[in-house]
Amino acid sequence: MSPVCLLLVVAIGLVFTLHFAKSDDVMCYEAVNEKTGECEEYLGDGVPKEDCCLNSKYGFRRETHDQCQSCRSAEWTEWGSWSLCSVSCEEGVHTRRRTCLGQGNCPGNSVEVKTCMVRECCPENGGWSIWSLWSPCSATCKTGRTQRTRQCNNPRPTCGGRCNGPEKEVDICETYLPCPIHGQWGNWGPWQGCSSTCKNELGTQPIQKRFRLCNNPEPSHSPPGNQCNGNVGENRVCDNLPFCAVDGEWGAWRRDSECSVTCAVGRVKEKRSCDSPSPRYGGRYCEGSNTRNAICNTKVPCPVDGQWTEWESWSKCSRLANDLIRCRPRVGTQVRKRKCDGTSPDGKWCEGDYRQSRTCYDIDNCRLNGTWSEWSSWGLCSSPCGWAERTRHRDCLGVYPDYPKQVEGAIAITEVVFSGTPRVSCNSIDGETKRLEERVECKNLPTCT
Repeated sequence: MSPVCLLLVVAIGLVFTLHFAKSDDVMCYEAVNEKTGECEEYLGDGVPKEDCCLNSKYGFRRETHDQCQSCRSAEWTEWGSWSLCSVSCEEGVHTRRRTCLGQGNCPGNSVEVKTCMVRECCPENGGWSIWSLWSPCSATCKTGRTQRTRQCNNPRPTCGGRCNGPEKEVDICETYLPCPIHGQWGNWGPWQGCSSTCKNELGTQPIQKRFRLCNNPEPSHSPPGNQCNGNVGENRVCDNLPFCAVDGEWGAWRRDSECSVTCAVGRVKEKRSCDSPSPRYGGRYCEGSNTRNAICNTKVPCPVDGQWTEWESWSKCSRLANDLIRCRPRVGTQVRKRKCDGTSPDGKWCEGDYRQSRTCYDIDNCRLNGTWSEWSSWGLCSSPCGWAERTRHRDCLGVYPDYPKQVEGAIAITEVVFSGTPRVSCNSIDGETKRLEERVECKNLPTCT
């Protein structure tokens, strides 16, 4: 293979390697706003995603206008504000949204909808009155314009309505009078002095100007004539001038300190010099600071503190030696546990207890009399768009036995809870003994796209 071909192969391989080496680079941030979901405290770009996410509190974007992504596990933000009502009259809906931040999917919906009403009535259009008389002609010579109007009051619109069609009509009118004399330019005046006493290194030259008058002839006054068309002045370049002063410009930044952190991504101090270009011909020195903080990457993961899992379900209410306590006023005990997950070797262990216990009465599958609850509040609409409905319900609630609410233990008095699912029934309403439901349609939802 010839030397030229060999160099070409090496160059293509290098470009290919650089392209794919940076394909997962991101813009890295120190924090993610929990309410808005926006990235904050920008560190820099060109950072590999896995390096940026060595700290689970950080966030990143792949492109400038991309949505911010959190390095932590997926979690919902707070709900946003309710939107304006979807219609301006009669019943519509409000919508609010939340964002799933982090890696993975969040359970539940990102949109909620509820009904609203801005005003009870919708606009009704009105009718026009008869046309007014034509106005005087707009021109004092030759032709002009005249107009007439009408009012929207026959009848008047209601609830924000209007009248269809124009409120005004315009027509041409003739004055039969002569028109004014329009102005023409006179001769140019002498050239004035140059706009500057020097020229810059890019070759931009100062200019000088001259002017003329609209007096050949002047516009008439009665009737009034038009002023001259075109520019009242013109410019030309000034030659043979010295160079202007060149102000200094900053050169490239250079590292001047160690990284501020020992894990993940931090900051480092950089310096620059006023030499691109240096000041010349009496120009000013560079403005601003010659130092700044820049991003640095340790490529070392930061400690991750543990987080409690959700509590497990309570165990069955029971008593030592398997005593019979179900459906009786005899107390038992329940326990539940949770785990401390996600702790790195150098992270903090979860604070608090991993185990809880409580005193209980076992009423699982016991027969209890029931009583109907009041109607609940209306729920959210079943869909954010198209057709949807909302519901409310009444439940058959058990009347619990009048067992003692507290018991005296070896150390202190403790509260006793009822444990298990009893068999409860209420008087029948519309054939139902457990739950009653009402459903109504949500009106004026937006069209699904």
